[in-house]
Amino acid sequence: MLSTEDIQFYLGIFKGLSLGDLYELFNMAQVKRIPAGGIYIEQGATSKKLGFIRKGLIRAYRIKDNGDDVTLMLRWENQFIASHDTVILSQPSRFTYQALEDTTLMEMDYGRMENILDSNPKLSSYRNVILLRMLSEALERMESFVLLTPEERYLQLLTEKPNIFNRVPNKHLATLLGITPVSLSRIRKRISQTPKR
Repeated sequence: MLSTEDIQFYLGIFKGLSLGDLYELFNMAQVKRIPAGGIYIEQGATSKKLGFIRKGLIRAYRIKDNGDDVTLMLRWENQFIASHDTVILSQPSRFTYQALEDTTLMEMDYGRMENILDSNPKLSSYRNVILLRMLSEALERMESFVLLTPEERYLQLLTEKPNIFNRVPNKHLATLLGITPVSLSRIRKRISQTPKR
C-alpha cells in the first residue's frame, strides 16, 4: 500500500489526473528498494518491470564475449527505468540492470498497467509519453555516437548530471561514452587545463 507521500508523488508525475483516475495504478504500485550492487533486472528476464527512480542510480550493462563489461545506460533520480527489450519488444532483456547506489523506486508491472491504461482514455496518453521518452533517449544516445566526439559526449553527460562522475566508477563511465578509461582520464585532464572563459 502506498503512503500519502507516495500518492502525492504519483499525482505530480501524472499531472491533471484525479485520485479516481489513478486508483487502479496506485493499487498495483509498490516501493522497491535495491541495495548498492543489487540487480533490478537480470539479463534474460521477461518480466515487464517499469520503475521510476526516487533516489539512487541504476546502470544497464552487458558482458561481451571477450569478458569486457559494457555500460549501455545510466538512470538516476526522476527518470523511468525499464528494459527496452521487454517493454517495447516483448523479448527477454539483453542487459542486466544493477543499482550502483542504494536505490528506491516506484515500480509497476507494465503488462498489467497496459490493461488499466486501455480502459481509461485519460491514462492512455501517458503510455505514449513513457514509450516515447524511452525511444527518444535511445535515439539521442545513438545520435551522440554519430554526431559527437568522445569529448563532446563527456561534456553532454556532465551538463545532464554534473555530479555523475562522483557517483559512477570511471570504467563504467568510459564504456558508456564508448572510450577506454585512459582516454576518459585524458579528456578530463585536458578539460581541467582549459582556461575558463
